Amino acid sequence: MKEMRSSMEASENEQLKVLMAGFRGQNLDESDFANANVRMRLVTDLQDEGLNEALPLAYDPEAINRYWDTRPTAVITRITQLMGIAGNFISGLVMDFAQGKLKDNEVKRAIQLRDIVTSLGPAYIKLGQALSIRPDILSPAAMNELQKLCDKVPSFDSAVAMQVINDELGAPWYEIYADLTPEPIAAASLGQVYRGRLKTGEEVAVKVQRPGVLETVTVDLYIIRKIGLFLRQFPQLTTDVVALLDEWAARFFDELDYVKEGQNATLFAAQMAADLPQVVVPSTYSELTSRRVLTVSWLDGEKLSQSKADDVGDLVNIGVICYLKQLLDTGFFHADPHPGNLIRTPDGRLAILDFGLMTQVDDEIKFGMIEAISHLIHRDYEAIVQDFVTLQFIPPGTDLQPILPVLAKVFDQALEGGGAKNINFQELAADLAQITFDYPFRIPPYFALIIRAIGVLEGIALVGDPEFALVDEAYPYIAKRLLTDESPRLQAALRYMVYGKQGIFDADRLIDLLNAFESFAVASQSSRGDMDQEVAAAAAAAARNGSSSSSRNGPFGGGVGIFGPQLIPQLPQLPLPLPVPGAAFGDGTVAVAGAPGIGLFGLPANRFDLRQQSTLDSQGRLREALRFIFSPEGSFFRTFLLDEVVKSIDALSREQLVLLVQRLGLAGVRVPVLLPGARQASVPLSPHISEEDRQVVDNVVKIVNFLTKGSLSGAGPADASLLLELLPVLPTVAREVLPQVTSQLISRISARAVRELYT
Repeated sequence: MKEMRSSMEASENEQLKVLMAGFRGQNLDESDFANANVRMRLVTDLQDEGLNEALPLAYDPEAINRYWDTRPTAVITRITQLMGIAGNFISGLVMDFAQGKLKDNEVKRAIQLRDIVTSLGPAYIKLGQALSIRPDILSPAAMNELQKLCDKVPSFDSAVAMQVINDELGAPWYEIYADLTPEPIAAASLGQVYRGRLKTGEEVAVKVQRPGVLETVTVDLYIIRKIGLFLRQFPQLTTDVVALLDEWAARFFDELDYVKEGQNATLFAAQMAADLPQVVVPSTYSELTSRRVLTVSWLDGEKLSQSKADDVGDLVNIGVICYLKQLLDTGFFHADPHPGNLIRTPDGRLAILDFGLMTQVDDEIKFGMIEAISHLIHRDYEAIVQDFVTLQFIPPGTDLQPILPVLAKVFDQALEGGGAKNINFQELAADLAQITFDYPFRIPPYFALIIRAIGVLEGIALVGDPEFALVDEAYPYIAKRLLTDESPRLQAALRYMVYGKQGIFDADRLIDLLNAFESFAVASQSSRGDMDQEVAAAAAAAARNGSSSSSRNGPFGGGVGIFGPQLIPQLPQLPLPLPVPGAAFGDGTVAVAGAPGIGLFGLPANRFDLRQQSTLDSQGRLREALRFIFSPEGSFFRTFLLDEVVKSIDALSREQLVLLVQRLGLAGVRVPVLLPGARQASVPLSPHISEEDRQVVDNVVKIVNFLTKGSLSGAGPADASLLLELLPVLPTVAREVLPQVTSQLISRISARAVRELYT
């Protein structure tokens, strides 16, 4: 992935460079206000014409139509206003088209469009921002310019803003706030922000909505929708403008309600609190919030994209986990992730601002993304094409067969060994472009937002760390979801990830997942920052004051951790050597079946060394993968891991029988079968050992060595630390696991006997 990214960045294709910079937000204007010469035109001066019907506060196209159908003068005035602003731009486009210079002048026209969009008001600004992350609609150059909007627009008169506060909160602003800045500190398309202080002393940010926004937005939607309905008469236009507008407008209307924005922030903060306490969200003062005024706690800090602090890389990693959690877990997605909304606080935490624009990612999309990753890893192209339908890239009902060979070629080339140097990016881009031209591919709106969010984070990270690779941060979280989620669909995806399309167990793939899982555990611990130390300090202080508590918080401590209740408590380190109950040898090692010195399937000797401490972390605790397997969250994982353990026990027992028969000189002896109906009169005393049996044992040994970091394959003196950690849960695990192993082993042996004797 790093090599591919480097090759793309080194490409001589300027369009590609512009596109990558745009996705990463590297071209955004970091100022807080638009140019002073840009003026926003609203409809506050339009006459109501004496009609009393109110505009809807939730998006209702029919109600909007009824309202503006009865106000033709206002509509005509707005159309005239729009045409006056956009006239030069439209005439310029017509001239470019007539002269064949659309491509040559696209940057010039995009700059004009950016200024025009700002002048036209909130609906067009938001529409421009939505288009700025749609490479399937705009050229990279046009995207580059529209992204510079970044919600920075002219401010409006503060006297008007104070009157809005008075009207919305029912009292003069100075009776509510001890202080407010005389001028706004930032301005956006829908409102502007003041810094203030409450009578009780807390510092706050107060956002005030522009007057006339609802009227301006609805009349613009009314006009655009009329144009969209007219365009439906032309079947050659495959994009349904009305459907897209309705989907976008419904989310846009939510932004007009600051009460909802405050509720969004509160819900988002609650969803992140347990796993990502390093993510900070301003608290909403609901009693000082209305539809057009929002009061939240003030957060000091600097834009993450401009910070020179050493921990920016760590905060980016936290941001990646945060957005993955939204995307693949909660489904409540922050849909406006430009750099201005990502702040580094003075105490080194990541603050996320502005929760007006949120989108909901349903389970079909969440699960579909993880399934697509597992299918891609196994190069299951038939499943991948179906994933495109699930993820809304291809409409349902499309004939997928013609797409298969083209996609297979593209993915095989991209996934081939040898890195990016073996990829012809020009051919790859041409193949992808041809697919989107020949087949009805589209970029779903939710996916454009995802690309934008992750792209911005990557862009910030690359400034401080050129070696940053997003996949390194994303895969551990995906592994954690696969291993711990109780959804039947994700459990099926986990099984597919490990067994593949052919149903063959892949120990290396499983170890890869567990490695990634442990990486996420480390990242989660980092994301908690000083939280656990603060809790521990509070507990110590309570103990000094006479309180007692045996619980500790944190991802690896006792009590409740990041992965749920801890199953294995901390035990004191005991002096060595320490005898192990039931050990066959006085030095603390235990024997396994087999003659001394004879390896099983060529494996090392017959003693498991328990003295190595490599299974423990630096604080003497079990490595997270082993802890997970013995935890309640690992129950599903254990079910199919037990299948391989049973196969291994079966194979090992037959291997030992083969060794015994050989030592007794009975290798050629056959045993008569006395069962009625058997197809064979006798069977060999020495069982058959297949290559599959050897592979099964090999796989189990790989996994055990991974979990213990090889501590169970040495031959030195023993250390009981591993058993000490496991002893508290071994009885429970034994009660759960041993009956399953016994039952499955008996079933397996019985089934094989029936096959050999009767088929």
